[in-house]
Amino acid sequence: MRQRVDGRTLRAERTRSAIVDAHLALLEEGELKPTAERIAERAGVSLRALWTNFKDMERLFAAAGERLMERQVAEFRPVPPELPLPERITSYCEQRARLLELIAPAARAARIREPFSAQLRRNRAWYIATAREELETLFAPELAAAGEGRGRIMDALTVAVTSSGWSMWRDELHLDVPGATAVLRHVVSALLPAAPTA
Repeated sequence: MRQRVDGRTLRAERTRSAIVDAHLALLEEGELKPTAERIAERAGVSLRALWTNFKDMERLFAAAGERLMERQVAEFRPVPPELPLPERITSYCEQRARLLELIAPAARAARIREPFSAQLRRNRAWYIATAREELETLFAPELAAAGEGRGRIMDALTVAVTSSGWSMWRDELHLDVPGATAVLRHVVSALLPAAPTA
């Protein structure tokens, strides 16, 4: 009995994983609003199996968000905070560009559905909070020296280093990844040296 339950659990986990992978693969291919039918077809499961494993799209969005967070964590390498500021900025921006490019397809799709999805808004809030925590840790001396200007600098940096800024450079201005990375580095550099006199 135990073996049968374990086998059933394993199959359910594989099915759930296939559905999440299919959803993210469709987003990466440019389908910004894949239907449940398309996701099930891509995953090689029935529509009934999809709804058995995910009671609604919100739960699928939650699982897909978790998978993207796992991918980002796997790619993340902390930048040593003791590096000189120019080196910190360069290392941070190069890594940030890789992570932003990794989540770009899902971010494009989320913008369409966020107004109608509490889960996608929660995913985005987590993402922004995580980005701000990293900024506060890595650039603590510069932000501390900003005094009353600290909040404004943090807000400007948050826009620059999250998908809002990246989408503008990549999707609206049509910069390639090296070009967008160079702009990101320029913006972060311009904001942080100003901190001591802000």
